[in-house]
Parts: sequence; structure tokens; C-alpha cells
Amino acid sequence: MKKVVVIGAGPAGLTAAYELLDKSEDYEVTVLEESEAMGGICKTVNYKGNRMDMGGHRFFSKVDEVNEWWDRMLPMQGRSAKDYRKLRVRVPLVKGNPDPNKEDRVMLTRRRVSRIFFNKKFFDYPISLKFQTLADMGFITTLQVGISYFATLIHKRKENSLEDFYINRFGRKLYSMFFERYTENLWGRHPSVIAPDWGSQRVKGLSIMAILKDMFGKLLPKKKGKARKVETSLIEEFKYPKLGPGQLWDVTADEIKKKGGKILTNHHVVAINKDSNDHITSVEVETPTGKKTIETDILISSMPVKDLVHGMNDVPADMQVIAEGLPYRDYITLGVLIPVDKLLLKNKTKMKTISNIIPDNWVYVHDKGIEMGRFQIYNNWSPYMVKDLENTVWIGLEYFCQEGGEWWNMEESEFARFAIKDMIRLGIIARKSDVLDYHEEKVKKAYPAYFDTYERMDELVAYLSSIDNLYCVGRNGQHRYNNLDHSMCTSFETVKNILSGAKDKSNIWSVNTESGYHESK
Repeated sequence: MKKVVVIGAGPAGLTAAYELLDKSEDYEVTVLEESEAMGGICKTVNYKGNRMDMGGHRFFSKVDEVNEWWDRMLPMQGRSAKDYRKLRVRVPLVKGNPDPNKEDRVMLTRRRVSRIFFNKKFFDYPISLKFQTLADMGFITTLQVGISYFATLIHKRKENSLEDFYINRFGRKLYSMFFERYTENLWGRHPSVIAPDWGSQRVKGLSIMAILKDMFGKLLPKKKGKARKVETSLIEEFKYPKLGPGQLWDVTADEIKKKGGKILTNHHVVAINKDSNDHITSVEVETPTGKKTIETDILISSMPVKDLVHGMNDVPADMQVIAEGLPYRDYITLGVLIPVDKLLLKNKTKMKTISNIIPDNWVYVHDKGIEMGRFQIYNNWSPYMVKDLENTVWIGLEYFCQEGGEWWNMEESEFARFAIKDMIRLGIIARKSDVLDYHEEKVKKAYPAYFDTYERMDELVAYLSSIDNLYCVGRNGQHRYNNLDHSMCTSFETVKNILSGAKDKSNIWSVNTESGYHESK
């Protein structure tokens, strides 16, 4: 029986472990996780009964294999009513499941609402061109947006940067209003010095033309039996685990253990040992009880590429330089609990919401002078995320930063004072005394960044692919800003290669690189 070590119990790592155990009995699988939680950045934090989603995770994919996998782990509860209050009823048992302890193991259907907060006004995200949007922008600004966009139709910029990418699709005016500030806040770099790859992966197919096409598509009658094609960034519904995204990975971890797999928490990988033929033989880990060495025949890594290469012996000097220079963005989320009647952002839409609060899942903050990147309303992700749903609003304030920087090193109380001031300036609450409680969570290497030595990433990919028994999966494992489903697909491809004995790993690295990947299904 071959030994397989999987580094990381995030979506990619757990998917790989489960798939390998599910499809073959010839492998002994051990998952090493440096923390105590399952799910990586897709975990759910429970603070005094109020749950926090690290980043806001939509469960949406055009890949049948992914959707079938999710349904296997967490079956759908059934389409939820527009009135969120109805979700508070007891969840019925999944058909064919006699175990009453599993009634929480379901997915909900959620209405996607995310907007941009700019100049004290809400704008749809992705930006729409409906009457209210134009009215909020004003006649002069709308005219400037139109002229700016048509200018890009006449003269397309060569896409050397993320700035070029956005201007080509939206025009300079919309770019300056709704992309420039947020992008710089997210990455800590101006879009003009960031490679366009991030845009091509995260905003595939989205442009003013795509928005117009989507708008008119809603007005036209649908052909019988044919679903309307829509870009991922424009979807209006998504699945969501009843108890937050971490619930899916807790369930997956349980299934891995049932199939004989091991999951070792608080096991931090510090070294990867290769023999003279560049074949990985073992990994060294630090545990609460000391260091130990774990032998392996196959290594599946979802740990950051920088750390992976740093931990390996006999790595060529130029590969070390590339890996060491790969940049990341970290972030801090501050969960803030406030009474419902203290939230100043009231619901002014036609959608029904609990206690008349705004309907958004998350809101992007674009106001200059405000450091907050975005905020989530956990009540609207799932009503089960909030302990006292009727009387409190549980909000997650997100700040993009660097590990070891000023914000990162602040005491929790000091950072909370800073973030709550932003809430007041934005008009979310009126005064700091409105806050009932708060809780801080820090996430390292949440966003692989596309600058510095990233331009040489292809060279590093070629080197890592040459190590016969190493497979790199997931967002950090490939240093690629993957969606959840993309990360899972890298593991699907990895397991297929292991089982078939395929030597070529290009299928694993090609996930989410082609412009139509997953969007044209």
C-alpha cells in the first residue's frame, strides 16, 4: 500500500484525500494540518454562537463534478423562500436519512446581493446600467462613463497590467470609480503594476457588453428546456452550507476518517526531504509534542509555494529566488455585533429581509480615506450564522494587510477601535457605544499576488512538475487566485493522474487558466 501525505486541510487538500480514498483502496492517506480547524481560509469560526465566514464563500460552479460532490456531502435543503424568516423553521430531514443528528447537514439556496458603497450610496456589483445606477451617478458622470467606454471600443490598450485589463472592459471613468481604489487597497499596489492575470481569472468574461447582454437576456423569453447562460460574476443565486462554509469541510474530514484516512492537526510541515533523484521521501513536522518525520511515496501539497520550496533540500538557486519573491496579501476580519435598531443602513430594496436590514451578503467599500476593504452581513449568508437573529446584526469588517505590519501587530482592542471608527465614518453605526461585542481573526497568505517574481512563475511550475511524486493543488499550492471550485478541480485532476499513472501534470496546472475554463459549460 502506497503512503500519501497531503499537506493542508483546506478545500484542495481534503478534496484530494477524500477522492483518493473513495476511488482506491491502494493508498494510505495522511493529512497534515498546522491549525486545529478544517477548511483553511474556507473555515467557519464560532464566537459565542455567532459564526464568521473568512472571506465570504459562494458555492457556485458550472462544473458538474463539483456540484455533484457538494450534493453528496451536504444535500440541498430545498429552495429557500424569499422571506428569510421562513428559514428559521426546523430543517426537515434529508430524504432517506433517518439520523436526526444530521438535520443540519444541508445546503441552503441564497440570493446573491453584493454592492459597492461609494460616496454614501449603494451601487450594484457587478456594476449594472439600470436607471437607479445612472441616477445615483448623475447626468454628467453618466455621460463621462459613456464617452470613456466608447473610447475603449475605438482604441484598445495593450494589456500589460491589471489597469489595462479593466479600462479595456469598462472605460477609464468606471475604472477610476469602481476598480482602482479597491484593487489598490486589496493588493497594496496600484493596478498599473499588477499583472493582468488576476483580472482574467477573477472577472472572466465580465464587461459592459456582458452586463448589457445579461440585462437584455432577462427580458427575453427563455427557450424551453434551455437555461440562460450567465457569467460567474453575474450569478444571482448560490448554495451555502447552513452553518457556514467550514461545515462542508468538517463533514468531509469525518468522511475521510470513516474511509480510513488520518487527519493530524497542529502538525506544521517545516521540511520536505528529497533524495538524489529529486524524489520526495519524507516530510518533517513540528507538533505540540516535538518534531517527527513522516515517510511518503506521494506528496500532495496545498501549502504556499514559497514555504514548500523553502522547506525542500537541493533546490536550484534560481528557483529559490522565484519562490522567495512570490508575494501574498493577508487580511484581518473583525466580527462586530450590534443591535438591529442601531444599524443605520436600512433596507431600501424590494427584497424582504429580517428586521429590515440591508439585504447584502457583502459590500465593497470604495470611499477614499476609508481603509476597510469590504464588510459582510453574516445574517444574510445564513440565518443560522447569528445567535440572536431577530435582535442583533453580526457584521464582518475586512482589512487587507501584510503579516507583521502595523495592523497585524495591533492588539485586538486597538484594532477594534480603529475599525469601529471606519464604521462610524461610513454611516454603518452612529457611535462606538452601539457595539455589543467584537472578535478578531487574522488570515495569513489569503491572497496569492500577481507581481514581483510572479512573472517567472512558469519557470517554477516547470521545476515543481519535474518532481515525479509531488502534486501542487489549491490556491496557495499553485499561487493562483482560485475560486473554491477551481481549487477542488486541481485535486480532481491530481487524483486522476495518480490513479492512471500519468506523468504529465499540465492538466493540474491548467485549471482556471484558460479564458473559458468553467465559464462555457
